[in-house]
Amino acid sequence: MAEDVVTQEQAGGARRVGLAALVALAVVGVALAIPTSGAGGGAVTLAMANEQAKSERGVPHDDALLPPHDHNDPATKNDVSRGLAVGDEAVDPTSAAERRSAEKYVASQRALPDPRLTTVRAYQPRTAVPADRYAMAGGCYTLSTPTGRYGTYYFKATRLGGYLLHTPQGELTLQRNGSVAVAAKPSAQADWTVTKTARGFVLAIGARALVAQAGGALGSGTTGTPFRLALARSCPAYPEAGIDVTGDPFAGVTSYQEVRGFVDAHTHGMAFEFLGGKVHCGRPWHEYGAPYALDDCADHKITGGKGALLESVLSGKASHDPVGWPTFKDWPAPESLTHEGTYYRWLERAWRGGQRLFVNLLVENNKLCQLYPLKRNSCDDMTSIRLQAADMVKMQSYIDAQFGGPGKGFYRIVKDPFEARRVINGGKMAVIMGIETSIPFGCTYKKVLGRDQPACTPGEIDANLDEMQRLGVRQMELVNKFDNALAGVAGDAGAIGPLVNAANFLETGSFWAMEHCDPADGESADNAQITIPDITAGQQDALFGALGKVLGILPALPLYPQPAHCNKRGLTELGVHTIEGMARRKMVFDPDHLSVKARAASMDVIEDLRYPGVISSHSWSTPDTYPRIYKAGGFITPYAGDSTGFVAKWRRHLGWADSRYYFGFGFGADINGLGAQGNPRGKDVPNPVKYPFTGLGGVRIDKQKAGQRTWDINTDGVAQYGLYPDWVEDLRKVADAQRRGDGAKIVDDMARGAEAYLQMWERTYGVRADSCRNPALRMSKAKAQRLAKRMVRTRMSTRDVMARVGQPYERLGTKFVFCAKSKQKAKVKVVVRFGAAGKVKAVRFR
Repeated sequence: MAEDVVTQEQAGGARRVGLAALVALAVVGVALAIPTSGAGGGAVTLAMANEQAKSERGVPHDDALLPPHDHNDPATKNDVSRGLAVGDEAVDPTSAAERRSAEKYVASQRALPDPRLTTVRAYQPRTAVPADRYAMAGGCYTLSTPTGRYGTYYFKATRLGGYLLHTPQGELTLQRNGSVAVAAKPSAQADWTVTKTARGFVLAIGARALVAQAGGALGSGTTGTPFRLALARSCPAYPEAGIDVTGDPFAGVTSYQEVRGFVDAHTHGMAFEFLGGKVHCGRPWHEYGAPYALDDCADHKITGGKGALLESVLSGKASHDPVGWPTFKDWPAPESLTHEGTYYRWLERAWRGGQRLFVNLLVENNKLCQLYPLKRNSCDDMTSIRLQAADMVKMQSYIDAQFGGPGKGFYRIVKDPFEARRVINGGKMAVIMGIETSIPFGCTYKKVLGRDQPACTPGEIDANLDEMQRLGVRQMELVNKFDNALAGVAGDAGAIGPLVNAANFLETGSFWAMEHCDPADGESADNAQITIPDITAGQQDALFGALGKVLGILPALPLYPQPAHCNKRGLTELGVHTIEGMARRKMVFDPDHLSVKARAASMDVIEDLRYPGVISSHSWSTPDTYPRIYKAGGFITPYAGDSTGFVAKWRRHLGWADSRYYFGFGFGADINGLGAQGNPRGKDVPNPVKYPFTGLGGVRIDKQKAGQRTWDINTDGVAQYGLYPDWVEDLRKVADAQRRGDGAKIVDDMARGAEAYLQMWERTYGVRADSCRNPALRMSKAKAQRLAKRMVRTRMSTRDVMARVGQPYERLGTKFVFCAKSKQKAKVKVVVRFGAAGKVKAVRFR
């Protein structure tokens, strides 16, 4: 049984644990009643401040905690930036003519032919007798020998080749005395390892194996009985969350064609391990399924949901029902930020509903972890990241076990865009490993006598990048919540800002160096802090007095000038070195969370390198940067939030599209990352989502069920990850109500999101952009003809062809289309045909 552990680096004894508890309670408790000098008097709770900060960032928030305001005001609701709100004074970084041209270009791309799709089975067909030791997963089988039958069992996979043998009364269990009986609950003594032999299947737990006894009884011995397994009916399924999607998943007709599917470029699927492993309640999988994975934290349950201080602060609710499975009364929910949102069956529903690319960001914040009094894991950023990376592999194996064997599950960790394309065209979901952490590679710094003392060197950064590349990391941010030795951060807004700023001081010895700035576009600034007229000496004392008394090290809070605010800390030389190192290793760089100054400098580096591997994954960049990302050949997935706000973001991004590159759109859910999910629009709106509806690829999507709970996007919002297909349908409804026909357009752009990500990723491997959209990249017809003869003669592969010609303008089935030029024609279409094995068969010019 797991125990709470205190490592040497975390504490150094029980006294330090107590200090950490006092500090954490001081931070949270003091902030729960920040005095205010406003007209209304009273106190501003941290929950209120948190909701205000959410409102200012345009993300889902609880109106009941805020002063009256127009929640549907399109001028401020769910702004594209999570920095300053957009007002009348904001100036778009692009001209009206440029926006019209970009929107016209995107419209032209929607008119291109779609790739032909087929379908594949979600699960392997079940045969009367299992073909191997993995094939009985999720099935009902009788055990028999030549002399008799020994019961009918549901085989619940716990791992590859491991099973619970489930009955109406419980699980077949090996008792301590060696006997075998049914126990009410699963345990390690009910987890049978199956081995296939020439005579049948042997089931064992450790050194003891299942033995057939006289009279139809079962016992155990050192040598197990080989049992024959035969498919049966009428045994109860093990309790599990539903999918409620009908129809087979779509796939490509070839492994190398253009893909279709939604992309989420920012989610934290392994967050159950971060902040010491005791902040997050529940986990994305458990060997014993949903009843054990979707369980609340022990400290929540012991107080009946009333002692969950962090959950209460973040959600704005004093308490919650701590029961997860099977009732799910209060969680998961859009505002419940400490509970699991990416259970594997919910991911499976998203995949069945059309998602095909998923970026899982390994996440940690060492200082917040140290402040939180409960923990079972190390607070070191990189130790946590290694643990979470290993968890991803374990979860992939667990899902494989549910689907019938190695490689058969929908969740496939990929390491390059070519593998990802094969996975998606095979009908599965490509999963990319990334990093979002405050102190990557241990690269913090200390401010000593006014000078930075970085804790890492260029050589150490290179060694860490090499390790992360071997681990499978392919996307990364430089910062998260704190300044570090690589760059400055954008900071957090509102009354929460001082709390994170205080932690920044504890980490670095300095507060954020925010100064007044006047961004040219009126928007592109860092997050606004509490300013001189907004904070009194009393408020300052209330906020930091308790921390000062406990630690004795905090100076006065800096009194910032009036907004807009920009962090003076930009990109350091070590930060430049890191970006250059990522580019050499073909990793995708994400400038989100950087200060405006650091982000602008990082884009200078990207542009100097001519490196297209850049993404803004969840709207923690600013409008001065988005056009630069598109022009670099990068990709953008705004923070998902609620459907109405996301449609507004989509409309704005259409005007930033670059006509030299394929356009698609995606989202960054930021689920499990203490990021709120989309609130419901309400059941009484004139255009609700109507169940069932038709999802991407023609599947039928009904309301999702788990245990006793049924979710409805209209009333529940994005309560958990399985509701993202429903959210996309809600996007369709919202966009079409605003402008007829736009519902189909936004879903079309979202369906091309996975392809757009893959094309950006391909370009990081040196594959040039396509020659049809980029006339300067067209080779002469004569040169193309010579190359065509070589392609056919050597039977070049699709990847070899792209290495020589660049990305295809079209890749439909077995056909790639490129462009060349001649003296007579500026654009000569070149059609390359491939055989079933992906080798060139013929080349034609037209």
